[in-house]
Amino acid sequence: MLPAPVPPDEAERLLDLAHYHILDTGREEVFDRVTRLAARLLHVPLAAINFVDVDRHWSKSMVGYDAPEVPRNATFCAWTILQDTPLVVPDLTQDVRFAHHPGVVHEPHVRMYAGAPLKTPAGQRIGTLCVLDTEARTLGDEDLKALQDLAATAMSELELRNHVQRLQQQVSAQAEHSLDLQRSLAHAHTLEAVHELMDLPLSPEDAARQAAGLIGQAIHADWTGLVIFEDGRPHTQRVYGESALHPVLFDLAAHLNASHTSVTHRMEGLTEPYYLDTYREHSEALPAVIEAGLQAAAWVPLGQWQGKTFLLLTLRVGQERELPWRGSDRTLLEAAGRSVRAAFHARAGVEAAIHTARQDALTGALNRRAFDEDLEQHQVLGSAFTLALMDLDGFKALNDTEGHAQGDKVLQLFAGALKAELQGQGEVYRLGGDEFVLLLPEAWTADDVDEVLDVAVPIAQQGCLGRIGASVGVARSAEVDERVSLPELADARMYEAKRRRKALRAGQGS
Repeated sequence: MLPAPVPPDEAERLLDLAHYHILDTGREEVFDRVTRLAARLLHVPLAAINFVDVDRHWSKSMVGYDAPEVPRNATFCAWTILQDTPLVVPDLTQDVRFAHHPGVVHEPHVRMYAGAPLKTPAGQRIGTLCVLDTEARTLGDEDLKALQDLAATAMSELELRNHVQRLQQQVSAQAEHSLDLQRSLAHAHTLEAVHELMDLPLSPEDAARQAAGLIGQAIHADWTGLVIFEDGRPHTQRVYGESALHPVLFDLAAHLNASHTSVTHRMEGLTEPYYLDTYREHSEALPAVIEAGLQAAAWVPLGQWQGKTFLLLTLRVGQERELPWRGSDRTLLEAAGRSVRAAFHARAGVEAAIHTARQDALTGALNRRAFDEDLEQHQVLGSAFTLALMDLDGFKALNDTEGHAQGDKVLQLFAGALKAELQGQGEVYRLGGDEFVLLLPEAWTADDVDEVLDVAVPIAQQGCLGRIGASVGVARSAEVDERVSLPELADARMYEAKRRRKALRAGQGS
């Protein structure tokens, strides 16, 4: 058989064909009715509605045979679409184009072919309604008119089908849009709740955990967790998990924490949400998690706090969805992530301002304001503590002889040495000038405090030529009474220690 030439407007023809979304669809009674009528009216055993694709003709409906797909270079219909009028071949054996076609030479020994093109409103011939007979014969004018009418009917049904599909798509789109609006409203309420949550007096970890729970519930995630990176390693906490989840997924936090590598391990530096629509395709997906049915995951950065990085991890499980993360889901995840990050940033600013307000600018120790606040808190809590008040002996002479710059250096060395010696077991405050105070947990003895000074004073001494020392008064919280406050008691003991030191030096001088 000679293959038919390609129409000059082939690209436009194929685009018009694709517009109908008909190829490779199932049987439909409306088209089967047309082919049955064609076979009955024209008294033929074979009839079909065929569409000519790039390299094949595909049959939507057939009567008398079952060959839904034929190569384009071996089909009569490829010739029919080259013209607007029906193609009629009374005897295929006598036509050089078709004499050697397998269907003519072998079973079913087709002899007659007649096809009317299916012409779209745009003028493209996308297929045919054709009839075939095993006997050579001619068709009369009435037969050809019936064939063309039935082809037009098939084309009308195709147009109607396409119109109905578009309407259904519009209805579906409107329904989806309505649902999306409802989801957006619900998500707006969730976002408002996240804002309110971040204003509560919660620790950053508690605030992030509760925000993760709110967000996961709003998008109906199957599993939601909070990931906290510290020193480069993630620690995952489950916030919510469906009870019906596979045990591996329900306890995913434990699996991630025990693993040395996973997708989550790569997310510490994340600055924008990362959506993984097909988890199993990731190179570091955990086999046990894939087997447990995890489909998709999303990681949302929630910001940083005191060297820790916070992420929201949420999962979709079960039957695969084409779009596991809807547009409204992504909008909420991204907006909520920004809200939490902004809250952390604002809180960090407040903390920094508070820290600055409580810090002595010269030495880096806490200042008098901080001392007053912390002392009051200790007293309200009622826990045992020790207060050690001290000043530097010889400091005024140092300022007079070596200058205030050298005096400042001594103060800085002294404060730094005190903090280093305490190793976090207490706080160092500069009340002003050369006067410092320590707030120490539990009950410290005067000897304990002297051991700290035995290290701090020599270090401060390195900053000047003149000789300095320190006098200290120690008072414990259990000693306070209505007659004298704890700072007053410590102050009295410090000056008593200073008096004894001066008396001792005077005695040594005589």
